[in-house]
Amino acid sequence: MAGSGTMTALPPGVRIRPATQADAAAGAALHRACWQEAYAPYADPGRLTEATADEADWESRWRQQLAAGPPRQLAVHEGHGLVGFGVTGPCRDPDLAHADELYALYVRQAWWGSGLGQALLDAVLGANACSLWVLEDNARARRFYERNGFVTDGSRELYERLGTWEVRLVRSALSTVVLFSNS
Repeated sequence: MAGSGTMTALPPGVRIRPATQADAAAGAALHRACWQEAYAPYADPGRLTEATADEADWESRWRQQLAAGPPRQLAVHEGHGLVGFGVTGPCRDPDLAHADELYALYVRQAWWGSGLGQALLDAVLGANACSLWVLEDNARARRFYERNGFVTDGSRELYERLGTWEVRLVRSALSTVVLFSNS
């Protein structure tokens, strides 16, 4: 199983660091671009365009979330700037006793399959028990999470903003600590 005690090597030239308020504009642009790349095959095109259109709103939300927490981790490439991010926090679903929820894990499409998503997941989650919501039809993302010990728990809901269905995945705490490397 991925993330079960092996060190995750970062792609060359990439480091993971905490996000700061100075990252709000670039982080919001990254987030919007990731949504466009990741969700285009699954979301209603009009809803996706509408959801990602307001740059100022995305930046404002990033500023608010950076101020209020929980902390976000950024993947930064020395030649390409921000290429991914992840954030976990307290589980928002009242029916789960998990301590953590993966709120977001996004990597630019050019970095898919590079190991960067795994390194970010390890950095923000480690071996903790966790839940997350993923688009039901996103088989690539679901396989990634399944490799990391997540299973569908039967919960499903319509994500109105994008006009597509989400399913909830959960995992128990892993028995070993997951490490990542910035070298």
